[in-house]
Amino acid sequence: MPVPGIHLYDTFNLLSKLSIRRGWNAAKVLSSYYVSRWIKRPVQWGFPISVSIEPTTSCNLRCPECPSGLRSFSRPKGMLKKDFFAQTIDEIYKDLLYLIFYFQGEPYLNPNFLEMVEYASSKKIYTATSTNGHFLNDANARRTIESGLDRLIISIDGTTQEVYQQYRRGGHLDKVIEGARNIVKWKRQLKSRTPFVIFQFLVVKPNEHQIGDVKALAKEIGVDDVWYKTAQVYDYKTDPNQLIPTLEKFSRYKKTDNGEYRQKNKLHNHCWKLWHANVITWDGQVVPCCFDKDAKHRLGDLKTQSFKDIWKNKKYKQFRRQLMKGRKNIDICANCSEGTRVWGK
Repeated sequence: MPVPGIHLYDTFNLLSKLSIRRGWNAAKVLSSYYVSRWIKRPVQWGFPISVSIEPTTSCNLRCPECPSGLRSFSRPKGMLKKDFFAQTIDEIYKDLLYLIFYFQGEPYLNPNFLEMVEYASSKKIYTATSTNGHFLNDANARRTIESGLDRLIISIDGTTQEVYQQYRRGGHLDKVIEGARNIVKWKRQLKSRTPFVIFQFLVVKPNEHQIGDVKALAKEIGVDDVWYKTAQVYDYKTDPNQLIPTLEKFSRYKKTDNGEYRQKNKLHNHCWKLWHANVITWDGQVVPCCFDKDAKHRLGDLKTQSFKDIWKNKKYKQFRRQLMKGRKNIDICANCSEGTRVWGK
């Protein structure tokens, strides 16, 4: 019986990117994380196993719980430059196993996006991205396959336009479905087993009744898997947009006796992300994780510092130390979803 969320070819493909150096680096990172938990102070060996890099802050949609959609960034907006990207990859690729082309914004709006994917793939890094699916026209679908992208997550938060548009405001479900069909078609025509294609269904109150429908749609199109994602709600105590689902399994929050919501998960004073991963914004700011959407916790600037110097600098050490003392006191940790994805199949 297959393990939910685990697929043999995709797993084998990821493991095929391992080298002796990357394996040794991963072992150092993992052991330093558990040593840190044991001695209750941060120890950091090795360099990130996984990095997220932001192709752009721009987006064509206006989703109500997304800074890109709300046009509410306080940080600068822009596009990742191809030369800067290549320079960054050249410094870190020997230790890096997994590269996520996503933070905020829609990656396909960056005109050089697929060229950057191709460059990372040439370094034998496992590459992944997340898209709202509106730009997977026939030409882009073929270029996506040819780029060597290993994993493609397509957000599809409804199986009818009426439901889909309640969260994906300004979106067109027919374009998303057409884009997914284009990807599947070109995978078959080019006899490619990549990218591994995932429908990601953000479960919110307006769409929770379509949880079963999206599985059927994915099967009909030929998508490889379905992931259900719990929604982050900024003002979760009152839930002004009425997004928190009634199905507790798919919610990060639980209703209290006074009618307000609280988080279900306890915040322990440790976080695996701070040891094995981080985020690079389009303009080179290094931040702790994907919950720092406005890049308030800037731990270094790749325009003036090397990545490896940043990873070991005083700011990073202090942030890990602060997390281990009281994670609930860090603003980006207060609404964290670590460990709350629900697998679909």
